[in-house]
Amino acid sequence: MTPDQLLADCQVPVLGICAFSGTGKTTLLKKLLPELSARGLKVAVLKHAHHNFEVDKPGKDSFELRKSGADQMLIASSNRRALMMERPVEGDPDLKELLALVDQRHLDLILVEGFKRLPLPKLELHRAELGKPLVFEDDALIQAIACDSATVLPADCALPQLDINDVDAIADYVQGFIAAWQPVANQPFGPQGSAEGRSQLSVQQGIDHILSLVKPVSETETVALTDAIDRVLAVPAISPINVPQHTNSAMDGYACAFDAAIEQYQLMGTVFAGHAYDGQLQAGQAVKIMTGAPMPVGSDTVIMREMASEQDGMVRFDDGVKLGEHVRQAGEDIAVGEQAAAVGERIKPATVGLLASLGLAQPTVYRRPKVAIFSTGDEVCSPEHDLKPNCIFDSNRYSLHGLLAKLDCDIIDLGIIEDNQAAMEQALRQAAAEADVVLTSGGVSVGDADFIKDALATTGEINFWKIAQRPGRPLAFGQIGKALFFGLPGNPVATMVSFMQFVQPTLRKLAGEANWQPTLIRAISTTALRSRVGRTEFVRGTMQLGAAGQLQVSSTGAQGSGMLSSMTQANCLIIIEEAQDHVNAGDSVWVQPFADLL
Repeated sequence: MTPDQLLADCQVPVLGICAFSGTGKTTLLKKLLPELSARGLKVAVLKHAHHNFEVDKPGKDSFELRKSGADQMLIASSNRRALMMERPVEGDPDLKELLALVDQRHLDLILVEGFKRLPLPKLELHRAELGKPLVFEDDALIQAIACDSATVLPADCALPQLDINDVDAIADYVQGFIAAWQPVANQPFGPQGSAEGRSQLSVQQGIDHILSLVKPVSETETVALTDAIDRVLAVPAISPINVPQHTNSAMDGYACAFDAAIEQYQLMGTVFAGHAYDGQLQAGQAVKIMTGAPMPVGSDTVIMREMASEQDGMVRFDDGVKLGEHVRQAGEDIAVGEQAAAVGERIKPATVGLLASLGLAQPTVYRRPKVAIFSTGDEVCSPEHDLKPNCIFDSNRYSLHGLLAKLDCDIIDLGIIEDNQAAMEQALRQAAAEADVVLTSGGVSVGDADFIKDALATTGEINFWKIAQRPGRPLAFGQIGKALFFGLPGNPVATMVSFMQFVQPTLRKLAGEANWQPTLIRAISTTALRSRVGRTEFVRGTMQLGAAGQLQVSSTGAQGSGMLSSMTQANCLIIIEEAQDHVNAGDSVWVQPFADLL
């Protein structure tokens, strides 16, 4: 596991305290922690202990209940709380799991004592009298060394050097470490950057390479609001009015210039929504007002009906009225001249309602991307016809239709192309001439003797890649003329998963959608999952809220790439990262919901 993978979920910096036994780690921490606390820092300490340690005494209720079989024992008082969990494991406990147990919301730092072999930033402590080697010479993650005066460091040591007995100096270093800390960028799709030394591209490397070649469309058109849903805005929507237009009442009640010294107010009339009070309210005067009605001149507060008593043209208010409450200010939502929707924003139903509320009836949007699709193979049969012997129905083209419709693309369907090179070349040239993107599925594995590969070599510049993912390892990508080409895997699930990861971001960028990123959230896996280190595994899953309100996810079961029914049962993909070979039930995992697309 890399440092980034270990620390990816941490909200605060983590610093290990690394030293051989007898160096004085605990002695230093007992002096350092009060100093950091005096400087206003809140610090958690995570300590590695021997396998059978106890934190409570025999005879205490918490001890006896845990020994009686409680898997978890939480004891709490007004001053402190302690959670004890029985978790037998082989070897050291999982530091990533332990970090997730720490409540990081109100912390500035987590100090880790022990776990010196794990990949996290560390401060090394060293005393010459112990005769132990210097750890930093074999650990590139050592950030600084605190040692005694007898320690002789190599001449080329470039690490910050601190006096192990100077607590103030060590506290200064820790403060600097906190100030310089940057959250780790999550990499659920594998590493970015160069693929040197890899036999397969990571998912992220494939995405980044493809997106570097995508140029967004520039043509625009003006459309009616009802035709604008799912289009991408090409001109910013600037509000010509205040929303709300007038300072108005947020509820039914009474409007007045509130003064706690006034016992009762004279009622001057009623103001309905869509109408206004013509006069100006004076001290001691009020009007009955409805939700949305403009506030009369001279009023500053609305008192809800439940707090009012009306009699003989006068109204009294209960105690507890707050000056200025229940009033919506003009322009409180959107002010005149303010941007209501930005260029590159995909217009959703709520956006359409917002534009309508501003009187912006004809937004300017980018044209739709044009995508050509066709299926290949004499064994593929259209579902509109009877199934021939030894053939299969064409499902991928229809799945792609649905995915493309969700992204509001213009679809050019060329049907099923027969298995001969001349027909393939003609189809590819026709598709590239009419479309921005050409999609096919099947026949892209290295070594496949399919006509489409020879046709591609003749008509375009295509790379055949191995992507470190499952399902969907083979991927062909390149250009035919000015059109981008994707040759997706042939298995139905692999086709859809590869579309989600590679084609979707391409089409969103092509359409002008700015800075789109897939939705990724954390959930607790309720099932154990297995993978292979070195690839990203996309497991079809079902996520839902558990009884305690925590998001949980479970596998749909068998994960064969041809099992299209598993996609209909799922509502997300569970992501098992490259560095993981398994996920235990109860582990936190990344989840990619289908909501953006499926």
